Amino acid sequence: MAGNEDLERLSSKELHDRAVKLAVRHGDVKFLWRLLTSIPAAEAAAGNVGESEADIKYVLPMLDDYIHAGDGEIAEVLRPFYLEYLSERD
Repeated sequence: MAGNEDLERLSSKELHDRAVKLAVRHGDVKFLWRLLTSIPAAEAAAGNVGESEADIKYVLPMLDDYIHAGDGEIAEVLRPFYLEYLSERD
């Protein structure tokens, strides 16, 4: 696995993809659940308050968000989450 400096150079999308791929490969349901439950707050922090409220109420939108959690502002807000996870698995 890459060191912290190497991980820092990756885009948030790349961090998301690596973290999710690693979690899926290792069956790390705890990380995937933490990601899903972090998305509403990331939506709110990215200025998508309406989306955040909807995510809290419905599971299916959360699953959709999971798929897109590596995109745009949401990925940027979740960047520390991905860095932490990947750094711990180094």
